[in-house]
Amino acid sequence: MNQIKDHSKELLVLNKPKGYVVTRSDERGRKTVYTLLPDWVFDEGWMPVGRLDLESKGLLFFTTNGKIGDALTRPGNCIKIYEIWVRGHVSEEHIATAINGVHSPHGILKALQVEKIGMGGAKTKLRITLNEGKNRHIRRLFGAMKDTKFGTPLKVLDLKRISIDSFKLDLESGKWRYLLKEEEQILLKGIFNNA
Repeated sequence: MNQIKDHSKELLVLNKPKGYVVTRSDERGRKTVYTLLPDWVFDEGWMPVGRLDLESKGLLFFTTNGKIGDALTRPGNCIKIYEIWVRGHVSEEHIATAINGVHSPHGILKALQVEKIGMGGAKTKLRITLNEGKNRHIRRLFGAMKDTKFGTPLKVLDLKRISIDSFKLDLESGKWRYLLKEEEQILLKGIFNNA
């Protein structure tokens, strides 16, 4: 698949669906992202760059180059954008709190930007911009706030990573492809200039 001559030899992208763990093997027998990829990706040691939890979906890079992996996951080095649905009414105060940060056992959790992009019943759709990604960062950030109308914690119901730095997700769920050389050059120029 995707045997294009001008593709990257160091980066491929997967649009991860919900229900897959980002690991090489799972002791609990859950499906891993490698079941969505050709066998050679596992056999040749391609590693996921960063994580998306079991219930999250979207853009996930794989590489065999540790230097690229480190640069893409170093806090503050590149911008990651997510679209999420939150159960609850997200107010301007919630957005300000998310940007200013909340204290958690995992350190301060905060977003660079939060934009309200939709509503549906008692749910709010947001676009979140981060420059770091602690474990379950967005879920914990919003879970630390309460819906002012009902007094219950806000809950992230759906989370999708749609871009990392210059690269925007353009694949159907469960599909993969190599980055094109041009996409790779623009991405690497951006992350190594920030490193």
